[in-house]
Amino acid sequence: MKDIVVGVIGGSGLGEALGTIGRGEALEVDTPFGKPSGPVVLTEVAGVRTALLARHGDGHRFNPSSVPYRANIYALKKLGVTHVLASAAVGSLREEIAPRHLVIPDQVIDRTFRRPSTFFDELAVHVEFASPFCPGLRALLVEQGRASATTVHSTGTYVCMEGPQFSTRAESELHRAWGAHLIGMTVMPEAKLAREAELCYAMVALPTDYDCWRPHPDGLDQVQLLKEIIGNLKAATEQGLDLIRRTVAVIRDRTRDCSCQTALAHAIWSDKAKVPAEVKKRLEAVAGKYWA
Repeated sequence: MKDIVVGVIGGSGLGEALGTIGRGEALEVDTPFGKPSGPVVLTEVAGVRTALLARHGDGHRFNPSSVPYRANIYALKKLGVTHVLASAAVGSLREEIAPRHLVIPDQVIDRTFRRPSTFFDELAVHVEFASPFCPGLRALLVEQGRASATTVHSTGTYVCMEGPQFSTRAESELHRAWGAHLIGMTVMPEAKLAREAELCYAMVALPTDYDCWRPHPDGLDQVQLLKEIIGNLKAATEQGLDLIRRTVAVIRDRTRDCSCQTALAHAIWSDKAKVPAEVKKRLEAVAGKYWA
């Protein structure tokens, strides 16, 4: 395996706290898909080269539908990232997944519809996606989670909705009937693009509250509710950062070659000889090794 470089994508809460992971050089990266959400900070964590990126940008400028997902993943790939640890604030669809717990999801139901979800608009490219998260990277997070000060759930299905509005009660009950565990707005198309870029990708989900299937306590007004959610997010963020740090510290010794890193090997169905030169150039960072 080539040298490991870990990308850390911070979502709500963790995005603002990324600076506590490490300080380093902030790079502005240009991509064929525009600018990423913000500068990518190159640093080291436990001797491992690490690239930090806040998904929603400085000051949480991008809502979930407008995050430049393609630019974000392309920029990390261009900088040599091989593995991505992402975080996301979520709502819980299950009584046993309480706010401030952590969840390492293993499945996704994609309900987004406004977001570009592939790098390959001009080609027929079909990557395998039955397991949307890297099994090896997930296993490492689960293993390190056993030493966490909070409960870490080792599996969970994440429903990714478009937003930016939250669910209706009927939608929340439907998601529960599907057997889902979490509701959020940001894992898609991020995980799909990571697979197309042949990056190992896994997520630490941060439950901040129960989704609206579970009524809020009587007498809790909107101001108090928001204060409670923010408190839960801060607590979950601290635990999530600790889990990510410990995972990065052991990733070099515990990670092996993975099918994620050859996801495009049999996925490009188009005749490569007929792919226009300008398209090959634009996609060089993610697919260049397959053009020859």
